[in-house]
Amino acid sequence: MKYLLIAILCVASTITFAQDKEKTNFWTSGRPDGHAPISVMADHVHHKGEFMFSYRYMTMDMRTLRQGTDDATTVNGHANYMVAPLDMTMNMHMLGIMYAPSSKITVMVMANYLENDMNLQMRNGNVFSTNTNGLGDVSVNALYSIFNKNRKALHAQVGVSIPTGSIEEKNVLPVSMGNEVQLPYPMQLGTGSFGANLGLTYLGQCNKFSWGHQLTGMLNINDNDQDYKFGNRYKFNNWIAAKAGNNLSVSVRLEGVLIDKIDGASTLLNPMMVTTADTANSGGTYLNSGFGLNYLILNGGLKGLRFATEITTPLYQDLNGIQLKQNYNLTFGLQYAFH
Repeated sequence: MKYLLIAILCVASTITFAQDKEKTNFWTSGRPDGHAPISVMADHVHHKGEFMFSYRYMTMDMRTLRQGTDDATTVNGHANYMVAPLDMTMNMHMLGIMYAPSSKITVMVMANYLENDMNLQMRNGNVFSTNTNGLGDVSVNALYSIFNKNRKALHAQVGVSIPTGSIEEKNVLPVSMGNEVQLPYPMQLGTGSFGANLGLTYLGQCNKFSWGHQLTGMLNINDNDQDYKFGNRYKFNNWIAAKAGNNLSVSVRLEGVLIDKIDGASTLLNPMMVTTADTANSGGTYLNSGFGLNYLILNGGLKGLRFATEITTPLYQDLNGIQLKQNYNLTFGLQYAFH
């Protein structure tokens, strides 16, 4: 059903808006709906010589255990593990820069700072917390414009993820006798592996609406120093945005996400201790909905400055093993483009 919904939105939006009869203009990012919802990365290219700086603040809230498509409790988690998570919050600060050395190629670099907090419960009822913070992995990408005509555009993404984030984060736990021990996979700041970023984005506009479809994959290439690699991540994004005046647009988005299980395992973790240390409890399939706002300043000294926000909530989650389910994602962003 989830794939049918994605396909329906994809086909319906394309057929509906592709009937715009005005064929004299290029697709343009210089309008409030000219960017995708702020949660979508690498959604547009730039003109030759143009720069864009961006800042995003993202917070993800996870709570309540889930096995497959069914909600679970800590009792289910404690059936096979000494410790089960109760909730987790991840905050991310992301800085990005885009520059177009030519009309065909836009280079994009993104770096982030992560803050992870998780509350957990032991079988005896004791509750404790773990937390990590620091720099994550850095991403360097090239976007290649395939065509831009009749108010439709298509571009490809090729890039690399550089493992600058730590995979050696430790905390003192109630069972560690005062010693710092390795934290499970979700609490680490990076992947420890080089990755390949691949994507294809199709965009379209008419007088009052814009839409887009984006297929991306993040493929972890090598095992890291602890003999594992995080699962590959595939996304299919579809959005429609409508202008609500000259400066403001509203958007709705449907996103399908497939995350593979972790391949291999760290010898520093005991998979019988806590659910998050067992690689069987990783990866899954998600269908998410999003609602966003974009505000663009068109005149004056701040011309080109864009404010944006989006809230994303899950419609469907099928998780491998037993994991915390996603509750919501909230993203705020600033983007400033100039020549």
